[in-house]
Amino acid sequence: MLIFQIVVLALIQGITEFLPISSSGHLLLVPALTGWPDQGLLTDVMVHMGSFLAVVVYFWRDCVNLAKGAVDFLRGRVTSWGKLALLILLGTIPAVLFGLFLDKIGFMDMVRGMPEVVAWNAIVFGILLYLCDRYGLSNRRMSDMTWMPALIIGVAQAIAIIPGTSRSGITMTAARALGFERPEAARFAFLLGIPAIAGAGMLKLGDAVASGETITFGMLLTAILTFFVALGTITVLMKMVRHISFLPFAVYRVGLGLVLLALIYSGMPLGAVN
Repeated sequence: MLIFQIVVLALIQGITEFLPISSSGHLLLVPALTGWPDQGLLTDVMVHMGSFLAVVVYFWRDCVNLAKGAVDFLRGRVTSWGKLALLILLGTIPAVLFGLFLDKIGFMDMVRGMPEVVAWNAIVFGILLYLCDRYGLSNRRMSDMTWMPALIIGVAQAIAIIPGTSRSGITMTAARALGFERPEAARFAFLLGIPAIAGAGMLKLGDAVASGETITFGMLLTAILTFFVALGTITVLMKMVRHISFLPFAVYRVGLGLVLLALIYSGMPLGAVN
């Protein structure tokens, strides 16, 4: 890959993976606007690993406490961090089951050539993000998390497997609908995403290895750049949600969806959904 293409892919993945604006929608625009060929499965794996490391680094204290809590739980000592680790595990189960089901019926292959799915999801879930953030209460914190809201947010994360939904967007939407404060909703969404992003990356890595792909210097550079961009994105977002609503993101999502629909119905080829 050219250095310019590496930088663009890293910026898109690093920014859109964690902002509630749909990374797949932006990835669709890249080949449409640049004419570049598909970057390949292994490149997708590398940028996802860069994103994964960024979350772990930013929330390293939470990750250490969750790991300690899980170990304590296995030793028969239940702590608040151990409970949260179990809730994150519970919230991950729906995505695993739903992902296996969609893979079995070949759903992702069916929607891969349907960019309109991304466009409509960007619009619909953008509107839902605004409504839940605007009218949701703000009377719950992470310490109030129990199995029911964790499972509901986990089901929302499972729906995000469908392109254009945005994993971070729909999990924050669900958390806000359940009354969690905006910073707490974002924090739980990121922590819940750690096993999901890691699992998706490992699955894609297995597919890439099976297809005989090898990691190139360009792929490594893309992953490294994605890490730094993603780390900056998370830092900015966590500061923003303390002071502003999700309205700008909702407006942007709707605008993105409308742009995609305009391109689709104008006959411009948009390639495949990643």
